[in-house]
Amino acid sequence: MADCFDVALYGKALTDHTRAVPEVVGTRVDYPGLREDLEWRNLLRSVRACDPSKLTTREQQLAFWTNAYNIFAIDLVAKHWRVDSIKDIGSLLFPVWDKTAGQIFGETYTLDQIEHEKLRPLGDPRIHAAIVCASISCPSLAREPYTAAAIDAQLDAAFARFVANPDKGFRLDRAANTVVLSSIFKWFAEDFEKQGGVLTVIARHLGDSDRAWLQANGAGALLEYMDYDWRVNG
Repeated sequence: MADCFDVALYGKALTDHTRAVPEVVGTRVDYPGLREDLEWRNLLRSVRACDPSKLTTREQQLAFWTNAYNIFAIDLVAKHWRVDSIKDIGSLLFPVWDKTAGQIFGETYTLDQIEHEKLRPLGDPRIHAAIVCASISCPSLAREPYTAAAIDAQLDAAFARFVANPDKGFRLDRAANTVVLSSIFKWFAEDFEKQGGVLTVIARHLGDSDRAWLQANGAGALLEYMDYDWRVNG
């Protein structure tokens, strides 16, 4: 098995209902259109039919659970449209991350379960540039499905795209000897430790000039984190 659901259906949904924009958000999602699209419902049925026990390789697991997270996050917002933020779907005592987001092979899943119980244990911090919680400060939603055959190249591309965005991923203030990062890198710093830490992983995905500066000055630089914009990416 290469992929556990109808990847072509997801690809068509991304083509039909998302667009790249020259704004911080990067990718806008047409939630009203998705809500009315019968093929989106067929896609959800396809995801529900996947048997995760048959995902025997790391690549299959990374691709499937990343897609599942993004599909379920999109679907939550589409079902509750028009919300200003995905966080509005939940409450202080029962946040959206703990609400049932979808079903897979007879089991219900929350976004937190997929992220913390399925994806993070795989040990690849690049996922944090690929899973998208439907918000402006999230990494820009990839406009193609992740696939088992291409997952490593796709995760590299997603990570490079995220840290190339100075408004929500990464930027250097060389004059102030400061590295400014997405809050994602603060929240999930421990996931990067086995690969040398956040700055080491980021450096691998930068252009030559920024990489050289970071490798030479990063250890002594100040770290600052960007405010997170939770407004929906619709």
